[in-house]
Amino acid sequence: MASLRQNRVVIASLFLPQGTVYYDDDRSAVDDIELPQSVTKATPLNTAKAAQRLKSFSIVDDLTKGATPIASPVEDKVNPFSAFTSPHLGPQQGVRPLPSRLPALNAQAAAVLPAITPLRTPTTDGGAQKTPARRMSRSASRSSTMRRSSSVVRPTPRLGFLNAPHYTPWQIEASSHGNTGLFNAVNSVGDVIQRKLWVGIIDSPTDEFSEDLRVDLELKYQSQHDSLPVWITDAEFAGCYDGYCHQVLWPTLHYAVPDAPKTRLNLYDSKSFEAYTAANRKFAEAIVSGYQEGDIIMVNDYHLMLLPQLIRERIPNATIGFFLHVTFPSSEIFRCLAARQHLLRGMLGADLIAFQTYNHMRHFRQTVHRILSLEAVPKGIQLENSFVDVQALPMGIDLSSLYQKRKDPEVAEWVASLRQRYAGLKLIVGRDKLDEVQGVRQKVQAFETLLERHPEFRGKVVLIQVALSTTSENQSAASDALSTAISKINSRFSSLSYTPVVLLHTTELNFSQYLALLTVADAFMVSSLREGMALRTHEFIECQEERKRPLILSEVQFTGSYSFSGFRSCFVINPYDAIQTASAMAAALTISDEEATTRWNDLHKHVISQTAQAFVTSFLTRTVRAHAEHTQKPVEKIAVLPPLTGDSEVLQEFQKSKKRLILIGVENTLVQHDPKTTRDLDFYLPDDALELLKKLSEDERNVVYLLSSRPVSGALEKIVDTLPNVGFVAEDGCYIKAKPNKGEKTEFVSLVSNVSMQWKKPCVDLLAYYTERTPGSFIEERGASIRWRYWPGNPNDSELGWARRQAAEAQNHIWDSLGEKFGLRIVPATRSFLVLPQSASRQNAVELILRPEGPPTPETINSPSALTPNPSGETPFDFVMAIGNEERLLSRVNSVPNSVTVSTNLKNSNAKWRLEQKGVLEQLENLAKA
Repeated sequence: MASLRQNRVVIASLFLPQGTVYYDDDRSAVDDIELPQSVTKATPLNTAKAAQRLKSFSIVDDLTKGATPIASPVEDKVNPFSAFTSPHLGPQQGVRPLPSRLPALNAQAAAVLPAITPLRTPTTDGGAQKTPARRMSRSASRSSTMRRSSSVVRPTPRLGFLNAPHYTPWQIEASSHGNTGLFNAVNSVGDVIQRKLWVGIIDSPTDEFSEDLRVDLELKYQSQHDSLPVWITDAEFAGCYDGYCHQVLWPTLHYAVPDAPKTRLNLYDSKSFEAYTAANRKFAEAIVSGYQEGDIIMVNDYHLMLLPQLIRERIPNATIGFFLHVTFPSSEIFRCLAARQHLLRGMLGADLIAFQTYNHMRHFRQTVHRILSLEAVPKGIQLENSFVDVQALPMGIDLSSLYQKRKDPEVAEWVASLRQRYAGLKLIVGRDKLDEVQGVRQKVQAFETLLERHPEFRGKVVLIQVALSTTSENQSAASDALSTAISKINSRFSSLSYTPVVLLHTTELNFSQYLALLTVADAFMVSSLREGMALRTHEFIECQEERKRPLILSEVQFTGSYSFSGFRSCFVINPYDAIQTASAMAAALTISDEEATTRWNDLHKHVISQTAQAFVTSFLTRTVRAHAEHTQKPVEKIAVLPPLTGDSEVLQEFQKSKKRLILIGVENTLVQHDPKTTRDLDFYLPDDALELLKKLSEDERNVVYLLSSRPVSGALEKIVDTLPNVGFVAEDGCYIKAKPNKGEKTEFVSLVSNVSMQWKKPCVDLLAYYTERTPGSFIEERGASIRWRYWPGNPNDSELGWARRQAAEAQNHIWDSLGEKFGLRIVPATRSFLVLPQSASRQNAVELILRPEGPPTPETINSPSALTPNPSGETPFDFVMAIGNEERLLSRVNSVPNSVTVSTNLKNSNAKWRLEQKGVLEQLENLAKA
C-alpha cells in the first residue's frame, strides 16, 4: 500500500475521462473558418420549439386521452419521466432525446439535426436560457463508421486555456464515452493513489486541430485533469475503434464470431489490425515519453491488448498490469482470430493479467498454452525468462458514492411519483445495451411467456426496460428484433390503462430517476447471453436496502456475476429457455418477504466485499507484488561467486560467525538431476558429496539442511541414514527432519498433517488418463504429494512438444477440478510437475528452521505454535547461506541479515551470486576447510 502512495499510477484506457467541447454564445460570430471542417454547424431549435418537442414525450396526457401508442417501442410514449411535474421538484429536467450524428469523415454532407437537452424554466423576467454551439464528441456507441457529436445547452465561458495568448473556444468537461466505472473506482481511492495520470484519446475528431490548439489542450488536460492526450489520426481511430475493436474483437470475445456476409470486415482483415496496432503504438510512445521511475502502469480492456508488450520492449523494468473488463472466450473461439498470437503476446508483456471471473482466467491460460505452446500453470504463464501472474479480480461499485446519490431529495421525489404512477402493479426492471449479446429480446419473449402461462399477472406486471445505445450495426439488428417483440406483446396484452412493456433509452431519464426506478422495482432482471460482471445488479441490490426485492440473473455460462458464491442467491435463468425464465419471473414476483430478505442478505454481503475500492487496491497491489516477485536481475549482471579462499569477503564473514545455517538444494545443485531417471530408488548422492556433507555437519557452529523434492521413503531414506547430523526437508516442504542435537536422533514430521488428503485419489485417476496418452510418462505417488514425469526420452525428439502440451493440460485439469477445492498448488519442473498442498513449500519450511526454537520435532509437532513462524523475524543465526535454484527461497533468505544467496540455475535471479552446478562441491569443500 505504501508503494501506491509513493509512486504514480498511470491508467491507460482508450478514452480519457474528460471530453473536448466547442463553445460559443454568439453563433453569428462563428464562421466556418473557426470550426474544423469535420464539424457541421446546425441551427438550434428555439425555446418554444424545444418545449413543444419535449412535451410530446408526456404520458400523463396520453393516459387521460386514450390508448397508449404501441407501434414503435423506440418512440415509446409511456415514459413515466417525460414532462412530469413533481410536486416539489417542478418540471422534469432530465429528458434528453438521442444525440445528433456527425457525418462520416470524407463522406457526403448530410442534414444534421441537433439534439435537445432539458430546458430550464423561463426566468422571472421572461428571458430564456441561451443555447450555445454544438458539442463535438466521438461516438457514444462502441462501433460506428463515423464520429458523432451531441448538442449540449451550456453558457460559454470566455476563458482561454491557462496563459494561452489567444482566445480558444474549446473547453474540457466530463465525457460520456470513457470507462466511467473505472474512473469512479480510481477516484474512490484518492487517499491511496495520491498521484495518477490518465492516458487516452479525446472524444473529438482531431485531424483538423492546429498545433497551437493541441498544445493548449495538453496543458489543460495535464494541469487540471491529470491526463495525457494521445493523438491518433481520424483514419486510425476509424480502423482501430470502429473497425477492429468492434467488428472483430468485441464479437469474438463475446462468442459471436464475425461472419463476412454480415459485416464489412472479417477475422482476417489486415487493414483494421494495422490501424489497431498503430493506435497501440502511439499509446506506448505517449506513456514511454512521460515515464517516471517507479510508475505503476494499469492498461485497460481489449482496445489496448498490444500495449503491455510495446511498453515492455521500451521499458524492460516497468511495472505493468493489464485488466480485461469484458469476457475472454474459450480457445476454440479465440483461435479464429488471425492476429491471435500478436494479441496474446501483447498481453503477456504485463506482470499481472486480471480478469473478471475464474472462467475467463482459465480460458486465457488454456488459450495461451494451446496457441503459443507456453507452459500455463494455475498461477499464471511461464515465459522463457519471466513469469506472468494471471488472476481473477472482479470489479465492484463505489458504495459511498452510490449512497450519497441515493440520499438526493430528487430520488425520493421520483420514488413517490413512480409509486403513485404504478400503484397496484408489479415492476420488473432491466437495464441493458441494445446489443444482441445482452439478451433483451429473450427477456421480452420470456415476459410474453409469463403472461401467456400465468394469466393472473396480466394487467398486474409491467416490464420497464432501460436501453443503452451501442454500435450502429449491432444495435440496428437487435433494435429491429426488439421492436417486433415489444410490438407483439403490447398489441396482445395492453389496454386503455395498461401497457405491459415500457422501453426507455438512457437519454430519457437521468441517474436520479434511474435510482428511483431501482428502488421501486419488484425484481431486477439481467438476461445476458455473454457478459463479464453485471455491475448494474450491484446498484439494484443496494437500492433495495429497505424492500429487499429479488434479482433474476443469467447462469454462470452467460453472466460472470453468477460465478461468485454471493450471487447464487438470485433466481438463476437460462436466457434461451423462455419457459424456465418465465417461471423464475413468477417465482420472484411471488416470493415471501422472509425468503427475499435471506436472498438479499447473501447478495448484499458479496456487494459490500467486492467494492470499487477493493478492486483498484487489489489490482495495483498485486501488480506491484508480481513485478517484485518475477522481475529478476539478468544472469549476466549477477556476479559469479569467487573462490571461498584467502581474502574472500564471504569466507571472512563465515569465519567470524558463531552460528551458521547452510541450506543446500539437492536436485540440480548438489547433483545434476537426470530427467531420464525412471524411479526414485535409482537416485543417489556420490560418495565425495556425502563425505563433504559429513565434514561440514560435524562442526558444531554449522547447521546444515538438505532441501529435496524426494519422498521420505526410498532413496532419500538411505541418504538420511548416511548423514545423521544433517537436517532434511523432503517433498518440497511437506516433511521436515530437524538437525539432531549431539547424541540424539530425530525423525521426519509432516508439515501438512492438518490438510485433507482426499484429493490424492482423484488426482491419480486424472493423471492415469494423461499417462495413457503420453508415451513414457508415469506417476510417483508420495506421502503428501504426487509427481508426474512425462518425458524420459531425447530432449530433441519431436514428441516432446506433445508431452509438454499434455502436461500443461493435465495441470489445468487438476487445478480446475481439485486445486481450489482442496487448496493445492502445482510446481512445474523439467519434464515433470509436482502437486502438493498449498501450505507446503521449501520457503515455509525454512521459515521454521530460522525460528529461535527451530523446526518442529515429533515431540513438539502437536503444540499450537508448532507450525507458526516467528513474527518478529528474529533468528539465532549470524550467517545464513542458501545454495539452490528456487527463487522464492533465495528471495526470502536475501532479507535475513548476513545472508549469502547463490543461484545455480544460470537464469535471471535475485540471488546475490551465481554458480554453475559443477562448482558447488568445490566451494563447499572450501567452507569445510575453513
